[in-house]
This record gives sequence, C-alpha cells and structure tokens, in this order.
Amino acid sequence: MSKVCSITGAKPVKGHTIHRRGMAKKSGGVGRHVTANTPRMFEPNLKERRIWVPELKRFITVKLTMRALKTINKNGAHATLKKAGLI
Repeated sequence: MSKVCSITGAKPVKGHTIHRRGMAKKSGGVGRHVTANTPRMFEPNLKERRIWVPELKRFITVKLTMRALKTINKNGAHATLKKAGLI
C-alpha cells in the first residue's frame, strides 16, 4: 500500500541524520565534527479511518494524515472529501 494521504497528498520525504562527535568549543572541547550523513525517511502520520458522511448517510474509509482529519473537522466531511475527489 502506498503511503500517501488521500486528502492532503502528503507522502514520504527523503532526508539525512547528521552524526557528530567531539565536544563543543564553548564547553572546552576542540569542536564538533560531522562523521556521517545517514539517509533516512520522514514518513507522514497516516491512519486509515472510517468517516461518517451525513449527506450520503454512510461511512467512507480513507487513508489520511492527522492534519487532514483536523481539516475534515473544520470544513466538514462532505465538503473536504468532495474537494479531494473522493466522492
């Protein structure tokens, strides 16, 4: 299954974690040095939810981020799902 939000379109993003060693000069050391740049993925906070749509009188199951769930609470289920093209 793809890791994409049905409403916002959020998907995984590539990034890096920076590994450092040494003590900061401010603390009396010789300085911090980067020793590695390790690739990682930033995953969206996806959940599968059944959303009740009163206008249709039925549930619709969608995979969405928690930010999209807040958007549904703010704008209403029918309007948000219609704008996303899911209804």
